[in-house]
Amino acid sequence: DREVTGGYTSDLLSDAIAHCKAGVVWITLQTHPNIVAVGALKEISGIIIVNGRAPEQETIAKAESESIALMVTESSAFEVTGKLYGMGLR
Repeated sequence: DREVTGGYTSDLLSDAIAHCKAGVVWITLQTHPNIVAVGALKEISGIIIVNGRAPEQETIAKAESESIALMVTESSAFEVTGKLYGMGLR
């Protein structure tokens, strides 16, 4: 139920911590629970996991408990980033 205000693409947790802003959707290939910890810290709206990677069960449970949307796609980070940018998310 969180508004999406933009997007950020990175596979480095430290980079996401430094640059994600509240409300963004974070695009990454990481699947471990620490991505949700970063998401909660930065108050992001959701996490999109790319390249068809499956999140760990603990990641899913943590995302549910933090109310952070967790999505998976077969598309690459490049493709997802381009689509979101084309939709007006900057």
